Amino acid sequence: MPVEFLGIAATGDGSETTPRSTAAFDRDYTLRLARAHEDNGWDRVLFAYAAGAPDPAAGAAYIAARLDRLQILLAHRPNVSYPTYAAKTFATIDRISDGRLTVHFITGGNDHEQQREGDFLTKDQRYDRTREYIGIVKKAWTSREAFDHEGEHYRFNDFLSDVFPVQAPRPAVSFGGSSDAAYAAGGAEADIYCLWGEPLARTAEQIERVKEAARAAGRTDVPRIQVAFRPIIAPTEELAWEKAHRTVDTIRARREAGDLVRRGRPPGAFRPENTGSQRLVEIAEAGERYDRALWTPTAAATGGAGNSNALVGTPETVAQALLDYYDLGVDILSARGYALLDDAIDFGRYVIPIVREEVARRDAAKAAEAERAARAERDRHQLIAVQA
Repeated sequence: MPVEFLGIAATGDGSETTPRSTAAFDRDYTLRLARAHEDNGWDRVLFAYAAGAPDPAAGAAYIAARLDRLQILLAHRPNVSYPTYAAKTFATIDRISDGRLTVHFITGGNDHEQQREGDFLTKDQRYDRTREYIGIVKKAWTSREAFDHEGEHYRFNDFLSDVFPVQAPRPAVSFGGSSDAAYAAGGAEADIYCLWGEPLARTAEQIERVKEAARAAGRTDVPRIQVAFRPIIAPTEELAWEKAHRTVDTIRARREAGDLVRRGRPPGAFRPENTGSQRLVEIAEAGERYDRALWTPTAAATGGAGNSNALVGTPETVAQALLDYYDLGVDILSARGYALLDDAIDFGRYVIPIVREEVARRDAAKAAEAERAARAERDRHQLIAVQA
């Protein structure tokens, strides 16, 4: 199966290790970082969402109008706009990008962060709302006749959009989460299910949960799987581990100095509410190193804040680690370094080609084996016919 790479579309140059030196939305930096991804083998970039942060839809439209190939994953929280309005916005961006948009729906795993923008529903209520919301957006994207809707969270009459996506029948829907409610909602609605990087065995368990949820929802297909990491690479293993320890020391120092904003958490809070982050903290408490290259102190240092587990090593080591996840059925690999621009370039130049070449080799070998098996079966049938 093909493999795709997702990077980050940051609108400023700050990270967990580096204070921001740009404006929150810096046009030149935003374009420069996106172009670095497009020029170095990445397939798409994520415009993330946070309360108070620059509007990701506007950023996505800005990049879509200026780059020709890079695909866009646009994060969206259902609490911030009505679904019919959101559907028109997404369709317009898909038009601007000539069909390069995927939408990532965020239910919200932290009450404090949701309440910053007026969302006081419980977590389970939010998941119910998200499922209803996605269904409305999908229908608005595809219906050529006006329709009414009366649900638990939304009610409207006679809606018909005048703008439709380029993609047929619609853009893909992306979704993430590690709770039972998340699996149920994403299993039912998602085209892509997003996970944070965990040890291989636990990732395999999550993939099976997603498949079970899809079957329980009556689907005959299953979502594609995306897994996210923070790669730390260097020319030698020794240099990579030195870089890794410098990275986590910097994160800890900034946290202790109060320079890190833990998105979604009130001042002084460090333990996460959402299940995905709780899992990352639990994994970090159980051990620092897993499998070929997974390293957890970066997640521990941030309290499991989002995509925070690292893959450490040479480009060859990190590429082989990513291929281990590919072997589990992961076909979208998300990666974001700590020096956003430089790491996007280095990962694109030195890791992505190794993974793509090996995936192509494996796919060719599988195709050849399938052809040999088909030829043997044809020969068997011909022999039976002759003997008859």
